[in-house]
Parts: sequence; structure tokens; C-alpha cells
Amino acid sequence: MLRRHGRVLLVHRSPNRRWYTNTWDLPGGHIEADESPLQALQRELVEELGVVAEVIGEPFARFEGAGLRMDTWVIDRWAGEPANCAPLKHDALAWMTENDVAGLRLADPRLPQHVRAALNFDG
Repeated sequence: MLRRHGRVLLVHRSPNRRWYTNTWDLPGGHIEADESPLQALQRELVEELGVVAEVIGEPFARFEGAGLRMDTWVIDRWAGEPANCAPLKHDALAWMTENDVAGLRLADPRLPQHVRAALNFDG
């Protein structure tokens, strides 16, 4: 979760996606066979946003469900300006506050609480 000036960066999943079509979500993706979660995070941020993140410490949070595990890091430092480098996956990027997220169609209903916690996280 990229965080800047009291906002987090979310991506809007394109209508042509197979899962969670037309929803707002965190950037990210799947771990490849030869990767750690941290390596996957760094690769996905380069592929999707064109940024090289400075990732420190352990994940801020973890979502788990049927066939899903999502580790989330709060990232305050990166090189490059986030851009939509994966237009087949996302059709928009937006910096959002907790209030901006409320009422949006989201890939996961826990995202508003997750955003609130991340914006208040000091770690």
C-alpha cells in the first residue's frame, strides 16, 4: 500500500478482468514459483506502477480466505512516480483518503478499515 500525504494509492480493475471486475483494489499480484512474498511485491510494483519500492520490515497486515492470502506492506518511500503500467489490468489509479474509499465498489469489503489502519500506522 503506497502511502503519501494522508492518502493511499488504489487501482481500478478493468472491466475485462476475470475476477473483481470494475472494483477498486490495492496494486499487487501473485507470487511466482521462485519468489518470496517480498520479491513478488517489488516485481509487481515495477510491473504495475513503474516504481521501485523501499520495503522495510514485515507485512503490515494479512488477509486470508478460501484460496487467498494477501500480505500488505505500508510503503512510504519509492523511486519513480506511480503510473498505470498495466492498462490491461487497471483502467485508473487514484490517491484516496479513508473517506474517498467509503462507498466505492471494492474488491474486498475490508479495504476501508485496512486503509484507515494503514493511514494511522506509524511503523
